[in-house]
Amino acid sequence: MPDPVRYHLDEHIDPDIALALRAHGIDVTTTIEQGLQSSDDEHHFRRARSEGRVIVTDDTDFLRLASVATDHPGIVFCRRNQHSMGEIIQFLLLVHGVYEASEMHSRIEFV
Repeated sequence: MPDPVRYHLDEHIDPDIALALRAHGIDVTTTIEQGLQSSDDEHHFRRARSEGRVIVTDDTDFLRLASVATDHPGIVFCRRNQHSMGEIIQFLLLVHGVYEASEMHSRIEFV
């Protein structure tokens, strides 16, 4: 049985991206929905790890965290000012369609 990628969007990623992904049946949470806006990046990182969610972010601090803690469910790093919302959604759909969650383990993908 496939092990689908599940996402967590950090607070800098437009929540409309979550709506679009959900319309495609993808399990996604957001920082705002989980009430984590005031939490530090380490807390987000630990929570995503405990829930097995790939973090979608524009925050380079997550790249730093991943460099010292290679046991994480994966990161999709995206400079949101360099891509349209449609491009970001298409990339996340591609990652979801190509990888299983276990294949994203400790992996970083750049949009």
